[in-house]
Amino acid sequence: MPTIFRDGSFRVIVFPGSREHGPPHVHVFSATGEVVVLLGDDAVGPSFREVRGMREPDARRALRLVEANQQEFLREWRRYHG
Repeated sequence: MPTIFRDGSFRVIVFPGSREHGPPHVHVFSATGEVVVLLGDDAVGPSFREVRGMREPDARRALRLVEANQQEFLREWRRYHG
């Protein structure tokens, strides 16, 4: 599972290969849990798909991190999934 980005306690991952599928998304891990964030596209911004144990303030920070890096994360997701 390649880490594509780090920021403080957050680690952003794209799972490669056939294990994962669309729509484009990333997994953001922190010490308190994980969120799965849909990446959206040019017309739709990132949004939560799942929150797994991450505290609400951390989940909001993770979403803002994905929003700020949406295009970069979409490029990385496409690199692994075509």
